[in-house]
Amino acid sequence: MFLFLTVVQALIAAALVGVILMQQSEGGGLGVGGSPSGLMSARGAANFLTRATAILAVLFVALSIVLAALAVDQTTGRDIDTSLQRNTAPADPLAGSADKGAAAADNAAPAAPAPADDPLSGAAKQ
Repeated sequence: MFLFLTVVQALIAAALVGVILMQQSEGGGLGVGGSPSGLMSARGAANFLTRATAILAVLFVALSIVLAALAVDQTTGRDIDTSLQRNTAPADPLAGSADKGAAAADNAAPAAPAPADDPLSGAAKQ
């Protein structure tokens, strides 16, 4: 439902942009209807485009509110995913040198124990 309404809103937004660009501005713009002999007169086209803009704008705002309400309902109650959280101390840069390796190993903080629900906690022991 959420995806369908998102696609509908994108189509309404594209139609709204098109209708706004077709309107005749003070400078001429991309306005349609320059001759009164056409199917729609300039005034009739302006009235139609004005109404179409108003209707599309109302639909766009209404769909935005509905989508915001649906998004809140879909995201409430979720827990933060901590499955990729690091629980080990960072690597010691002094561990690579031969004469300082023993001193660095004595000063290193003990690693934090892995939580019981961590799926990778058994992989480190193997």
